[in-house]
Amino acid sequence: MAVLQMKRISICALKKDRKPVLELLQRRGAVEVDSVLPEDSVFSHTDTSANRSVFQKNMAAATAALEVLDQYAPEKKSLFASLEGRELKTGEDYDAFAQKYNTVMETVYQITALSRSISENKSEILKLEGQLEALQPWLGLDFSMRFKGTGCTSAFIGTLPGGMDLESILTGLSQQNPQLPPIHVEVISSSQNQTCVFALCHKDGASQVEEALRAIGFAQPSNPTKHSPVQRKQELADRIAQAQAEIEQAQQKISSFAGQRADIQFSIDYFAMRSEKYEIIGELAQSKRAFVLTGYIPAKKADGLKRELEKRFDLSVDLGDCDPAGDAPVMLQNNPFSAPVEGVLESFGLPGRGEVDPCSIMSIFYYVLFGLMLSDAAYGLLMVFGCGFALLKFKNMEGGMRKTLQMFFYCGLSTAFWGFMFGSFFGDLVGVVATTFFGRPDIALGPIWFEPVKEPMRMLVFSMLMGLIHLFTGLAMKAYQYAKQKAWLDILYDVGFWYMLLIGLIVFGLSTEMLPSILQLNFILPGTVGTAGIIAAGVGAVGIILTAGRESRNPVKRILKGAYGLYGVTSYLSDVLSYSRLLALGLATGVIATVINSMGSMMGGGIGGAIVFILIFLVGHTLNLAINLLGAYVHTNRLQFVEFFGKFYEGGGRQFQPFAAHTKYYNIKEETYNG
Repeated sequence: MAVLQMKRISICALKKDRKPVLELLQRRGAVEVDSVLPEDSVFSHTDTSANRSVFQKNMAAATAALEVLDQYAPEKKSLFASLEGRELKTGEDYDAFAQKYNTVMETVYQITALSRSISENKSEILKLEGQLEALQPWLGLDFSMRFKGTGCTSAFIGTLPGGMDLESILTGLSQQNPQLPPIHVEVISSSQNQTCVFALCHKDGASQVEEALRAIGFAQPSNPTKHSPVQRKQELADRIAQAQAEIEQAQQKISSFAGQRADIQFSIDYFAMRSEKYEIIGELAQSKRAFVLTGYIPAKKADGLKRELEKRFDLSVDLGDCDPAGDAPVMLQNNPFSAPVEGVLESFGLPGRGEVDPCSIMSIFYYVLFGLMLSDAAYGLLMVFGCGFALLKFKNMEGGMRKTLQMFFYCGLSTAFWGFMFGSFFGDLVGVVATTFFGRPDIALGPIWFEPVKEPMRMLVFSMLMGLIHLFTGLAMKAYQYAKQKAWLDILYDVGFWYMLLIGLIVFGLSTEMLPSILQLNFILPGTVGTAGIIAAGVGAVGIILTAGRESRNPVKRILKGAYGLYGVTSYLSDVLSYSRLLALGLATGVIATVINSMGSMMGGGIGGAIVFILIFLVGHTLNLAINLLGAYVHTNRLQFVEFFGKFYEGGGRQFQPFAAHTKYYNIKEETYNG
């Protein structure tokens, strides 16, 4: 249960050492840099936006090239690729890449150029196919669509609206001009939308024929071909084939760069690191020959980093305590049992000023409550073996994924424990299999403690007891925080009086006949104990009324606020009832598993019944595990966030964000400190 102590660090070094100093700090990932020194006549800030723009442009180009490469030459990944983590690279690999990144960028630009060529050719093919489709109705024409006639004749090539035959065309022309000179008309093609025609007449009557044609809707083609439609079709087909060939060549060329995928990926990380480094350079206070860097560093790393810097460079490192009222970042450090739930805490909020890290206490309840909600031994063992195998197999797994699997590993252990306590192993699988396939109804997996399905009230009482322990522990955490701040009276006002009130009411209730009867308890506390309990509750209630509004100077307001604070006792009742979800989710898991087993055994014994049972078993229990695993995760988090944290924890701390190698594809290995 520890929030790492932070120290302020100030580094004053020669400007000639700026690059190696910053690269060492970036690889160590131990310092969060902040700029607190203002500009003056000696120190100023350097504008590095142009350099960062170049790095970001290169990173964007490499990312685009990688996407193209993945499209035409997909990387083969294993089923467990997400668990394998990033490949480790050393600082020497980073330095060596600086000698060849120009070559890598040439490859990047080649890939993007080839991708652009593919896109342009695909666009050209679409355009040519559109022209080819428009040419289809004219394929019956044996000469150029631009033909205008001979020395004595005039030709008209175009379209008429709708579907028309030769008779209707000639009739329409006659109706427009009964004195129309002789005309020869051929229908090239006809469809529902248009009719393609060729008309020929003597040149002397061309104007009359053209006028009559336009009167019935004649229109010339928008893009008549110089050659015959058949020749134009072949030309378009050749151009389409050429564009497709160029696309295939470009795709093959892109695929040939698959061997350079790793270099392209590393270039993205390389430029990301350089961009971040230049962002830090822009924040430094610099003179002509020196620079100053300030920030935060975890206290446990401070002395080691100071020794290493002073050993390697001529500089000065100053370490000091953080301002208690300042905005120091937060970094958590917990033992292997508690560290896996740090991600759950971070999703709610890191500890704020004066708060403690609750992970060590929270982890115990988290695992226990999760196990109670799932409470099936087989499901728990599947989680244990699955997560354990992944943790042992994939040593290079990312830290966040490793913590998640560790958390579910411990949740699996708790689930298996409670499953055996309640006698659930894939529900009642043992008994169903023994009865259906072996005729042994006497064989079954009995509970070590009791079976919640048969004794739900007992499980409800146990759930509420767990809730009370959880809530009272939350109050104890509040007292612990006050103790660290030496606020002794606040412990009495905000914790002690509430303990007196709540415990007193519980003791009094257990001394009556009603509460033990409702809870089906087989004992009643003596009346004298109940009297002591109600007296303690009364003292606690009076104390809350008098102190809950103590920040107000007005006596009336103070009492009113105190009375409102006492009203908060009703929230404890609702909080305790919230833990009935332990009963509900635990029963849901067991009942659904039992129903699945019953459905599987409906076909009876024999080979056919065994096959049906196995199929229903695999599908049903897979779905049951998935659904109730999600439910247990969500509701366990809710009990932590609302009920437990609501008693003492607010969060609001700022996460420690060190200047480090924030990479996507490779993990730059952090070296150990020297000295």
